[in-house]
Amino acid sequence: MDTERLQAYISSLINKSSGLFAEMEAFAAENGVPIMEPAGMEALLQILRIQEPKAILEVGTAIGYSALRMAEALPAAQIVTIERDEDRCRLAASYIGRAGKDEQVTLIAGDALEAAEQAVNHAPFDALFIDAAKGQYQKFFEIYEPLLKQGGVVMTDNVLFKGLVAETEIENKRTRRLVNKIDAFNRWLVSHPGYDTIIIPAGDGIAVSRKR
Repeated sequence: MDTERLQAYISSLINKSSGLFAEMEAFAAENGVPIMEPAGMEALLQILRIQEPKAILEVGTAIGYSALRMAEALPAAQIVTIERDEDRCRLAASYIGRAGKDEQVTLIAGDALEAAEQAVNHAPFDALFIDAAKGQYQKFFEIYEPLLKQGGVVMTDNVLFKGLVAETEIENKRTRRLVNKIDAFNRWLVSHPGYDTIIIPAGDGIAVSRKR
């Protein structure tokens, strides 16, 4: 069966967003802000519902969409999220305030490669969600996984990168370099001695890793 048709079918079964989430989705689409694809978002939330984490760390806030989706799905969880872009930080703070989630979602403004000292104040975490600069995934993982409890789960988005990780010939050099980095991260992750990992082909691909 055609993969795109199958993904379209799965997406058709997902309830459409309304209210603030619909507004955020429209803003992201109009302004080129990367947010999770619907099927990937639902997969992430379902995994979290099953896990029932009390503390979640997100690397890559953007405008706060996924943080707020997690907050809604897990009202008992505390979420700490890191974003380096100042404009997106301001937007995220505004959306978090409008959603009435200021006490549940803590926004750290700064580069995730340098924000570990701030994040550690909220550790340990039950879940870590990585959705920032794809070329830095391994560094993000290495920096923040020590803050994860034993048995905790790391979820990494975009690990299939529109299916390009399975392509053998990519003409654009910049894209090819990024795909090679993602592929190298995937191979490193699935062979990591401290984690059990599976890649789920939902949305743009989610790696789910459980800390041994």
